[in-house]
Amino acid sequence: MTTASLKEIKKELKSLEEDRVQELCMRLAKYKKENKELLNYLLFEADNEQTYVNNVKEEVDQLFKSIPNITSNYLVKKSIRKILRLANKQIKYSDQKQTEIEIRIFFCLKMKARIDIRYSVTLFNMYQQQIKKIESVLAKLPEDLQTDYQRDLTTITTY
Repeated sequence: MTTASLKEIKKELKSLEEDRVQELCMRLAKYKKENKELLNYLLFEADNEQTYVNNVKEEVDQLFKSIPNITSNYLVKKSIRKILRLANKQIKYSDQKQTEIEIRIFFCLKMKARIDIRYSVTLFNMYQQQIKKIESVLAKLPEDLQTDYQRDLTTITTY
């Protein structure tokens, strides 16, 4: 079975009645948690992006506080990966470059403050990967916004 292209799906959705489109959206949200979360973002949080960013930062902060204070690198890495998965998912929902940069910078600041990444190659590489992503997105922003975020980037790149 072949899947229709996005163009074909869009064309078909335009031809449907409003009630049928609503029914399809509800069915889509019912079967996968990620679809439901995206629909929640689009309906309730997309209008106020700064509040959304603050909520994500608060959630990331709570997860960082829950990281165990033990020397087991395995548990720390596992916790950091979990936090990063959450951050990436929230970034994907937003689809705005400024939101992505703010969340990634916040993640790096928290990681730098909470964990000594110099003693774990995996954690150090994870941290560097986030910095590369920030730099690539930063290059796509207008120049005035770049200078605002450049200071934050300098803060997280110095050890």
